[in-house]
Amino acid sequence: MRTLILGGARSGKSALAEALAARSLEVVYIATAQARDGEMDERIVHHRQRRPSQWLTVEEPLALADALHAQARDGRCVLVDCLTLWLSNLLGDTDEARYAHEREALLDLLPQLPGDIVLVSNEVGLGVVPLGELTRRYVDEAGRLHQSLATRCERVLFVAAGLPLALKGDLP
Repeated sequence: MRTLILGGARSGKSALAEALAARSLEVVYIATAQARDGEMDERIVHHRQRRPSQWLTVEEPLALADALHAQARDGRCVLVDCLTLWLSNLLGDTDEARYAHEREALLDLLPQLPGDIVLVSNEVGLGVVPLGELTRRYVDEAGRLHQSLATRCERVLFVAAGLPLALKGDLP
């Protein structure tokens, strides 16, 4: 089953994703974050400490479809945290065509993947329209990505205050 979990910052979406993944005997955690400053480094450390030691962690900030293809298999849960960091990594890349390529690769591959896939992403489109061009593009691209992923996932959950709401499919 493919599950997309959306929510705001500190909404509980990662904790929910980890609880879903923990139901599987085998878990691979694909981390997309890059420690570019001290605050992000602290966030990464916090996430690492929260994960069970037997989970395999793959750090992949850009080539997400390749990492999913390599790790997904029957009987395994692959948890990706998070898509909005992946998106910002790609939008910050100097190769403009790379984002389109990586996005299409993910969307094409997702329906074919075996096992359970849990995708975590920040819902950034609930606020005011940002003033800056790059920020507006980021919000627009995140919204388009979420819509495309939602059509390819059997379950879509929205988390607020640690409480999940099923947008598509059933609550776990």
